[in-house]
Amino acid sequence: MAAVREEWTRARRFVIKIGSSLLANAETGALKADWLTALASDVAELCRNGKQVIIVSSGAIALGRRALSLRAKTLNLEENQAAAAVGQIDLAHAYEENFKAWDIVAAQVLLTLGDTEERRRYLNARNTMETLLRLGAVPVVNENDTVATAEIRYGDNDRLAARVASMMSADCLVLLSDVDGLYSAPPNSGTQAEFVDEIGEITPEIEAMAGDTGTELSRGGMVTKIEAAKIALAAGTHMVIADGKGKNPLQRLAGGGRCTWFLAHSNPVASRKRWIAGALEPSGAVILDAGAVTALGAGKSLLPAGVKGVEGRFDRGDAVVIRDSEGHEIGRGLSAYSHNDAARIIGHKSSEISDILGYRGRTELIHRDDMALKQKR
Repeated sequence: MAAVREEWTRARRFVIKIGSSLLANAETGALKADWLTALASDVAELCRNGKQVIIVSSGAIALGRRALSLRAKTLNLEENQAAAAVGQIDLAHAYEENFKAWDIVAAQVLLTLGDTEERRRYLNARNTMETLLRLGAVPVVNENDTVATAEIRYGDNDRLAARVASMMSADCLVLLSDVDGLYSAPPNSGTQAEFVDEIGEITPEIEAMAGDTGTELSRGGMVTKIEAAKIALAAGTHMVIADGKGKNPLQRLAGGGRCTWFLAHSNPVASRKRWIAGALEPSGAVILDAGAVTALGAGKSLLPAGVKGVEGRFDRGDAVVIRDSEGHEIGRGLSAYSHNDAARIIGHKSSEISDILGYRGRTELIHRDDMALKQKR
């Protein structure tokens, strides 16, 4: 065992991706119940230490294939979707039972890549999972294969896990797989392969090392894991690839077990704020009074009471410019309300929102986590 990494000990929020080959027997497709029981104990230990955990789990199709007796090596799209529909029930029940033994509530969250790309759907998914984590639950995310309109591709859950990690500002993304990390050449390829334990930048040379190490049930090869690393590192999230085949894989990682670390050069909060500040085209603006400007400078969220006016046409989740009463831009953020609803609640107390709009929305017009302020000169 190597020394325990500070990237692990300092992480507050983990996203853990579990490959199909870890959950399902390659020959029978049956659930590896003992393995999942051991994993649940690992997750419980993280939670006891004050960590938050999100699981991104493969395995639904593998379990569904067995239940439906789909034995062909390759399934068509409709058969894959049917297998996913059946397998998702078995998978959710397995997580529920194993986490319940540790007094942990499991929550099923079905996502597609599109849910992490379209801003309104992104905001809904983020808010739901933030609430689950705040209430002490463990979200178990699975790709919503049953409604996929494109073919189910190899490695989608590697990339989906990275997008979830980015969306949730996770500190560490763990890809548990049937390989223990990145090698300079694919293992068992006949080429001398050297293990790479740490990567600070994904260069063309690193990409060239990736080979297809997937098994029949494990959809992703190393290529998709490198793509996941690009997404994670851009979001300020450290990523680790580790062998999950034995029991208690997270316990081994916590003890400095063998793996490959991909190290981000910034933290998730800073990366997210850069994205809000520079990567999104604003659709409108909000005009603040002096008190709200001061509150934002002190690290507060933007409440409707401090807003004097709304400009432009924007929907919930769209980026808007934040201006002071003289028209100077002081920052940008993601609005929790559309321009119509925002115009109705500005100048009012947050406690009045439900009476004005007829539904209970967010207390903040722009939450501080969804805001990037300009640095004062």
